[in-house]
Amino acid sequence: MKAVTAVAEILKREGTTFLIGYPVNPIIEAAAQADIRTIIVRQERTGLHMADAVSRITSGQKIGVFTMQHGPGSENAFGGVAQAYGDSVPIVVLPGGYPRRITNIPPNFNSFINYRNVTKWCEQVIMADAVPDAMRRAFTQVKNGRPRPVLVEIPVDVYQEEVPEPLNYKVTPRTRVAPDPDAVTEAARILVEAERPVIYAGQGVHYARAWQQLRELAELLEAPVTTSLEGKSAFPENHPLSLGSGGRSIPKTVHEFLKNSDVIFGIGCSFSTTNYGVTMPKGKTIIHSTIDVADLNKDIVAEHAVIGDAGLVLEALLAEVRDRLKGKARGRKAEVTRQIATMKAEWLAQWMPKLTANDKPLSPYRVIWDLLHTVDVANTIITHDAGSPRDQLSPFWESTHPLTYIGWGKTTQLGYGLGLALGAKLAKPESLCINVWGDAAIGFTGMDFETAVRERIPILSILLNNFSMAIELPIMKTATEKYRSTDISGHYADMAKAFGGYGERITEPGEIIPALKRGIAKTRDGVPVLLEFITEKEINFSIFK
Repeated sequence: MKAVTAVAEILKREGTTFLIGYPVNPIIEAAAQADIRTIIVRQERTGLHMADAVSRITSGQKIGVFTMQHGPGSENAFGGVAQAYGDSVPIVVLPGGYPRRITNIPPNFNSFINYRNVTKWCEQVIMADAVPDAMRRAFTQVKNGRPRPVLVEIPVDVYQEEVPEPLNYKVTPRTRVAPDPDAVTEAARILVEAERPVIYAGQGVHYARAWQQLRELAELLEAPVTTSLEGKSAFPENHPLSLGSGGRSIPKTVHEFLKNSDVIFGIGCSFSTTNYGVTMPKGKTIIHSTIDVADLNKDIVAEHAVIGDAGLVLEALLAEVRDRLKGKARGRKAEVTRQIATMKAEWLAQWMPKLTANDKPLSPYRVIWDLLHTVDVANTIITHDAGSPRDQLSPFWESTHPLTYIGWGKTTQLGYGLGLALGAKLAKPESLCINVWGDAAIGFTGMDFETAVRERIPILSILLNNFSMAIELPIMKTATEKYRSTDISGHYADMAKAFGGYGERITEPGEIIPALKRGIAKTRDGVPVLLEFITEKEINFSIFK
């Protein structure tokens, strides 16, 4: 069979049900012939974001796959792969390549050379009979260890060469890494002896699907739990021990409990330093559990380390902690939960004027608050965009079920949220899938709302339009005064309607909830929806130093 046919067959054996891409790459046609649904986007980055969400929302059990043209397609796609690499998302990327005789000749873009720093595994196939081996290596890497993108570049002249039949390819296995028992014993001892432990959960808990184990350990230790943005929804935020999630903007509970802790147990996290994550206070005893040893002592000093799959680590810790406690409660739950509830109530009271404001232009916080209390949260998957939407949404959105919030922030490319919502809807069509973005973000990827219409992916897109890059106002005063450099504009509801979707512009506070209900109803009818809320230039966030 032809090499391109072999690629399509391998994708099918690995469970690929839809292939996202942009022409021209012969894998698209071969996939269609193999009854794999092909989804064509308006630009490569959004397609990679869609593949990214497919992997996240299924805990990597289903791997998102993206393919693109050699040359300009590979060049345009770089940002989407870099974003997935930064946020540790497993995707398979299949770019075309220039013919072998010129693949290394400048200025031809060679994906194998240029993508090596933003992929976990990267190779170029130069012989057709090597295709099955290359695909086996790629899927093995993407399904095991730290989740990150893999890339296989296939030069265009290889596609039509022959691969021996029958195709020798078996589905690649998934493995899990168990922790060192001695390390588990030491971590359990420290956690049980700690006076004020805090658990910090990352998205490794999502990939391990270890939500129940996390909850059981927190309840056993009577320890409060916070999560990274990527880990948000790994622990129910309506649980009495939940502090909420951490990002640039955080609930007061996260700041205060971390500051006053004596031990911080990071599970399934990297502890990477980022402007869009929680800064760990100094002087704390750190227990770091990660699947990747490269995370250890990279950004913060961890006196204790437990390497392994988050689920296996938590199961081992549960057994050790139970043995040490011998059925006795630590006796701190009532006081800890009282402190959390009191602090959360005080913090919310401070923000309630913005969360319930009747102002015009609208308060973005009022839009988010009304959205939270209108949707069925348990059956909703929501994601933010970069900048204000992230910092306004993440502290106040209360996630109650796993994988219902797609948080991100190691790198912050504007326009990421739209593709994530589209991919989430592909992975979980029964869920209401929402992206919350601003008028800066829609300028980057807004054309792909047409993809939602054309490909029949009925998402709910919440646009906060303040006609400005508002968070830049304090640092671009002269540029704004002289040249209006932070001003941006558009009537995006009309754009949505022009693409064939449902669009509505909302300016009145009393119309927020009715508009949301109309939009949700339209998504149930199979129509993508964009609701454009005209908001004030809000630059106040729940930030603690």
